Amino acid sequence: MTLIDIVGHFGSFLSSITFMPQVYKAWQSKSVGDLSIYTILIVTFSTVVWLVYGFGYMLWPVIICNSIICFLSLVLLYFKLTFKK
Repeated sequence: MTLIDIVGHFGSFLSSITFMPQVYKAWQSKSVGDLSIYTILIVTFSTVVWLVYGFGYMLWPVIICNSIICFLSLVLLYFKLTFKK
């Protein structure tokens, strides 16, 4: 593994955890009123597009990162649709 591969994997890891604090806070507080549903939908759609690209070229950092982000954004979307404001 080269240095650039390590940087790519580390960047993928950092991107993957960006939504974790938000998902945890939303779950804990049962409050998502301040979250934009449009932002959640854009993030979800963009991760699906990145997944298609990642699988097309078998780029594992892209696949892993965007799979995690897609899952977390779907969780936020579920919270947005089910939690009362």
